[in-house]
Amino acid sequence: MPLSQLARQHIPNNDWNEFLESQWQSQPFQRLLSALEERHLQGENILPPPPLWLNAFALTKLAKVKVVIIGQDPYMHPGQAMGLSFSVPQGVKVPPSLNNIYKQLEAEFGGERPAHGDLSHWAEQGVFLLNASLTVAEAQAGSHLKLGWLAFTQATLEYLNQERDGIVFLAWGAFAQKLCKDIDQSKHKVIATTHPSPLGARRPSKEAPAFLGSNCFTQTNDWLKAQDQAPIEWLPEPSQYSLI
Repeated sequence: MPLSQLARQHIPNNDWNEFLESQWQSQPFQRLLSALEERHLQGENILPPPPLWLNAFALTKLAKVKVVIIGQDPYMHPGQAMGLSFSVPQGVKVPPSLNNIYKQLEAEFGGERPAHGDLSHWAEQGVFLLNASLTVAEAQAGSHLKLGWLAFTQATLEYLNQERDGIVFLAWGAFAQKLCKDIDQSKHKVIATTHPSPLGARRPSKEAPAFLGSNCFTQTNDWLKAQDQAPIEWLPEPSQYSLI
């Protein structure tokens, strides 16, 4: 079965459907699918598997989006990518950037660091975990960004910007900050920090404070509560942690 057909079977049947169908039928998206199919036929291992390409849209309905976290592209080794930015399945070693995310959670809320990297519990609460590229070639970081995914991501962010109110956009790093530059901050909130990767997590940039020490998760919850929205339970099993 062609990759595009397999992926299309997993377009979520929720309130994202109209947007996704319109994108799917557009000429730029069809060119993207053709490019992916050609690479697949040439033997390229495309990650994650097609059923997971739209996982972020499946787990977080449009009407439920409270927070957007933008990654660059999926993890590039088999078994890691699961269609949610920064997230890995349970049983997979927690990657360095996610480990720093957990360090920041620990600094803000106390408790222990989670033993796994599955962020599905965030997605189910309204944290839209979107990568700028929804696919990557095995062991080739950034390999699919210019195939057309970036235009799709920009269209997704603009759709959220126009159709929804009261969303926090966590712009971690210069790449995400550039994607968020046109977000209407009269009705949304952009919280910018450096990227949580080991290279940048502790070092502020000219545009943003360092990720570690930023209190970005508390800032997010404070803003949501000010908009009369329920805060995010950032810890995987809140009952097991002290939130003092």
